[in-house]
Amino acid sequence: MGRRKVPVFSIVATDQRNARDGRYIEDLGRYYPLEQPAEVELNEERVRYWLEEGAQPSDTVRSILSKRGLLLATHLKKKGKSEPQIEEAVEAHRERWAEKDEEIKLTAEARRQKALEAERQRVKELEEEEARRRAEAEKKRKEEEAKAAAEAEEAEAAEEAAAEADTEEAEAGDADTATDDAEDADATADAEAAPEAADEEAEATEADADDAEAEADETEADDEDEEK
Repeated sequence: MGRRKVPVFSIVATDQRNARDGRYIEDLGRYYPLEQPAEVELNEERVRYWLEEGAQPSDTVRSILSKRGLLLATHLKKKGKSEPQIEEAVEAHRERWAEKDEEIKLTAEARRQKALEAERQRVKELEEEEARRRAEAEKKRKEEEAKAAAEAEEAEAAEEAAAEADTEEAEAGDADTATDDAEDADATADAEAAPEAADEEAEATEADADDAEAEADETEADDEDEEK
């Protein structure tokens, strides 16, 4: 059945002695293997009838019937379970299969949407990781710049302090030199003034001697006059 490259299989009840594609007793459903997920159409009531009659499914059909819970339903009926109990067990069985393989419930469009969502999430995570790396790099760069600036400020402050100390030392040296020059000048002035003072004193002494000599001459003259 189906068309080229789009196979569709019939699920039928047939006599095992007949050829594979020969006459069948009853058409029970269709199997579409290329659908995503694969689709199955079954007349479940008639499938259960033939199973109860002892029909032996092929491997592929057995897998389909097992997932649908029809083999379980046949087994429970043989054990004498009621229809409500069988239906409850079959429903629980199908839920377990759905949990094991979610892809059974997904259509082709849902699968594509899920793949797109997964890709979007992956891209988002990559972008977040890249943003985190950039933020860390920017933070590290700023820390290094701040450290370099602090070191430059410390070096500049040290240079200024050293220059200020040199200036103060130079000013102190100039002051000491000026003091020494002043003291030398005072000593020179005193040395120059001492001879002059000595000369003046000698001249004063000589003048006093001349005055005394003159006074003595006058006294001597007066005495001579009196004698006459």
